Amino acid sequence: MAAQERTEKPTAKRRNEARRKGQVANSAELNHVVVLIAGLAAVLVLGRTIVSEAALTMQAAFALASSPHTVTSAAGLHGLLSLALGAVRSTLVPIAGICLAGALISNVAQVRLRPAWSKLRPDFRHISPMGGFRRLFGRQIAFQLVQTLAKVAVVGGVAALALLPQITGVSAAVGTTPGALGSLMSSSALAIVERVAAVYLLIGLIDLIWSRRQHARSLKMTKQEVKEESKSTEAPPEVRAAIRRRQFQIMRARMMAAVPTADVVVTNPTHYAVALRYDGTLPAPVVVAKGRNLIAAQIRRIASEHGVPIVPDPPLARSLYSMVALEAMIPAELYAAVAQVLAYVYRMAGRRRVAA
Repeated sequence: MAAQERTEKPTAKRRNEARRKGQVANSAELNHVVVLIAGLAAVLVLGRTIVSEAALTMQAAFALASSPHTVTSAAGLHGLLSLALGAVRSTLVPIAGICLAGALISNVAQVRLRPAWSKLRPDFRHISPMGGFRRLFGRQIAFQLVQTLAKVAVVGGVAALALLPQITGVSAAVGTTPGALGSLMSSSALAIVERVAAVYLLIGLIDLIWSRRQHARSLKMTKQEVKEESKSTEAPPEVRAAIRRRQFQIMRARMMAAVPTADVVVTNPTHYAVALRYDGTLPAPVVVAKGRNLIAAQIRRIASEHGVPIVPDPPLARSLYSMVALEAMIPAELYAAVAQVLAYVYRMAGRRRVAA
């Protein structure tokens, strides 16, 4: 039998299970460009401080290295090592920290802060030689290779277009001071990097959209899978029956509590009973209680205890029971029949008041 097509949208359970397994739409390209931009921003902000710290460290290192005892004694080597570690701490650590913060922010913004601990468990299928061979020469690798080459071509083309106008100004820099030449080169490099970063950011956003579409497509389900999941999430028949019984009990209790507020109870006279109330706030009377057999008997008993008139009218009782839902107004085709019943009840009530 042919495999069913995955045409149905994933259910909430399917999405949650995929998220617990770490299967989320995450764009690696966008993460890379955020790290790149964070690193460039760190260099721009901390560049002067880093250069100054590096210069001081190099001066101190040259001063120590100029002494013959430095490279032959433990104290001298310890001093050089301390200078090297201090240089790393003052130059590389701030930039690395900002890049790490950018990577974390990018990942959390894409997939939210919900780690998948299952990814930390070792999976020996990942070190299978045959699996590695299939991954190395699979269709996905070929697609990624083409994607990478296209990305390099686009970014390289933008960098070349930004670099070409700078080449014509090289001759004008002949004879300039080292400081002016460094400033000119840094501004030119910054212009190139800004354009490359902008294009790279656009590529990252496109990759994010593509990743989310592919992820949504991978989570699609067949109609049979949707049916099976719906069956598995439903409550057992015993639980559903208990819920229905409880709902019926609550509805019956509320219905019996409304019988004393009715204006009339229309009966069959023994099989059906429908209680009607008309207070003038609605266009038509409302069915506040209805039932058959035992429930009908209970409605008649409560009506008798509270002095609610009971009028036998079998055709009207059956029509009201079958046509009108509980707490709903009667339909227009029953207006005349119900009006006659209410008129009779009001006349009888008036006569009793006169007789009293």
